Amino acid sequence: MTTRFNRRQFLATGSATVAASVFLKACASPSSNNSTTTASPDTAASPTTQGFKAAIVLPGVITDKAWNQTGYAGLNEVKKQGAEIAYVEKIGQAEQAEALSDFARRGFNLVYAHGGQFDAAIQQVASQFPKTFFVGVNGAATGPNIAALRIDHLQASYLCGMIAASMSKSKRIAYLAGQEFQATQEELRGLQLGAQSVDPTIQVSSTFTGDWNDAAKAKEAAAALISSGSDVIYQWLDNAAPTVLQTASDQGIYAFGNTADQFEVAPKAVLTSAVKRIDLAIAKLADLAQKNQLKGQIYSFGLEEPTILHLGKFNPVVPADLQAKVKKTEDAILAKRIMFETCTEGGKSTRCVKGAA
Repeated sequence: MTTRFNRRQFLATGSATVAASVFLKACASPSSNNSTTTASPDTAASPTTQGFKAAIVLPGVITDKAWNQTGYAGLNEVKKQGAEIAYVEKIGQAEQAEALSDFARRGFNLVYAHGGQFDAAIQQVASQFPKTFFVGVNGAATGPNIAALRIDHLQASYLCGMIAASMSKSKRIAYLAGQEFQATQEELRGLQLGAQSVDPTIQVSSTFTGDWNDAAKAKEAAAALISSGSDVIYQWLDNAAPTVLQTASDQGIYAFGNTADQFEVAPKAVLTSAVKRIDLAIAKLADLAQKNQLKGQIYSFGLEEPTILHLGKFNPVVPADLQAKVKKTEDAILAKRIMFETCTEGGKSTRCVKGAA
């Protein structure tokens, strides 16, 4: 049996449900005021590991088949390790510090903040709760009890950029995401570098809707990009992702899935997906935490961890020779024949490619 509360009810009565398995989700709109928390008695839960408790704060909903659902799946992987778990979903920008603090006050050992947009809130509350370790997924903040968990988005988007440039007829491709922060900037940069490795003249535009889950905003943004001439869209959205992929399909252009293998969402449009098994990475850090080995540093997972980061199913329209070229490039990245280094362009620090396949 699962009982559902709104956030205010949970904060008032949550102490009565902490003994149960609770699940938190936060990958929704940063301006969302409709946060909800689910408490689940879960009588079949495995015994806790010396009382270890882990929670995740999500900006969106756990059914988005993308970012938030993957975070929730990671929490369930932690549960398999014997931990007591909890989650809260649809946490907006104004509620982040409160949600993180609430779990710390309830004695949770490990609290994940599921998105780079949580960095400021983590830094605000971590020093107040030295016995709780906070992990910013896609974050950049570190400290005595703060770690950042990252996927090397640039590596995967570089490979997708090669595909996008090869499949584009208009020589215009686009990047569409919910918010602009370090992870999305790196993913955009990888798309640009990969595309330019195929065609230096290709144009890459970008749009940030300000909301990971607003399907109407995402559809409007996708339509605008298509109207401007883009015929391939690389999207990173949550609940709004299917709308963008279906819009691409309806308009007869191509797109990329993200986080999950989203080929089946729009099989006419999706060329492949940047599959990011955040759930497995979350479980890895929880295992370190339970062994008291988690440190205040950045943990990054790239193509060298193929169970965590890889390309998904290829659309049959992607030629076999192009797929082979992408695989050769991936091998070169793993062998460090291709490396991404910090450089300066136009007076700004960015990432550049060194080497070749």
